[in-house]
Amino acid sequence: MKFQYIAMEREYGSGGREIARKLSEITGIPCYGREIIEAVSKEQNISISQIDHYEESVTNSFLYTIFALGKALSGDSDMLTKEGHIFVAEQKVIRQMAEKGPAVFVGHCAAEALKTNQGLLRVFIRCDMEEKRKRIIEEYKIPENKVESTIHKFDHKRANYYYANTARKWTDFHNYDLILDSGTLGVDGCISALKGFLQ
Repeated sequence: MKFQYIAMEREYGSGGREIARKLSEITGIPCYGREIIEAVSKEQNISISQIDHYEESVTNSFLYTIFALGKALSGDSDMLTKEGHIFVAEQKVIRQMAEKGPAVFVGHCAAEALKTNQGLLRVFIRCDMEEKRKRIIEEYKIPENKVESTIHKFDHKRANYYYANTARKWTDFHNYDLILDSGTLGVDGCISALKGFLQ
């Protein structure tokens, strides 16, 4: 089966962003990750650093999550916190980007925004700790003594943001159609696997 959209979530240090970017280069299909935040920044007249801060401080209250989901579906951001406004804006931008044609989306709960779209493949990229450590030290240039705390910081942020805006656990593999281990398959192996699914 072929798909039009890939919505990718990934563990920090798994190489997910690199996989998405290289997949985009090979297939000629646009990749949107940071571009989502940039579009929201321009539309909402708010700095990217402020958006990053709001994403980090989002509440993981279940009641807030149910309320925010209802607002996001309707496109109405009234009575939401600033974090909620950002989420609604991101979901809107993702849907607008998808209207332009096939695309790869990285993070930002893209699968939630596109859940009614035909041809959506929900992907999670994971990796064992040793491979993540190696990549984080060699490629991300994070000091060895800060690797674990950095992984915890980013994965905790992603998990909180995902739960706050979907009411589901980020690492629950039932949320995805395909789980790829970049440590076992390598970046190129993951790209080859994903390339076969795209139209």
